Amino acid sequence: MAEHNDLGKLGEDLAAAYLEENGYSIIERNFVIQKAEIDIIAQKDSILAIIEVKTRSSLDFGSPQDFVKQKKIQLLIKAVNAYINDREKDFQEDLEIRFDIIAVHKNGESFAIEHLTDAFYHF
Repeated sequence: MAEHNDLGKLGEDLAAAYLEENGYSIIERNFVIQKAEIDIIAQKDSILAIIEVKTRSSLDFGSPQDFVKQKKIQLLIKAVNAYINDREKDFQEDLEIRFDIIAVHKNGESFAIEHLTDAFYHF
């Protein structure tokens, strides 16, 4: 596996552990439909969090969240619609869907994690 893939996998693992430590239940990881992928689907109370994880080895070229572009947002929305439609019976009716970004970046010998809730809205 390429080094950047290893870094991305590590970032997703760190994000999942962070979410669980903060009271979220991980429902699914790496849900893929056609060209769209959701990194993490997690639930906390009545919130279904759709989470895009961005991991960087440095901040030299910008914050990790700066790399979530409009095309990626459109693909996430497409994937969420497919996911919810396919599993509609599994969710409570008053479930709120929220789009988050978890930005992970190397900070010396460790990693810093920033959880951006309601990072973007779908229309």
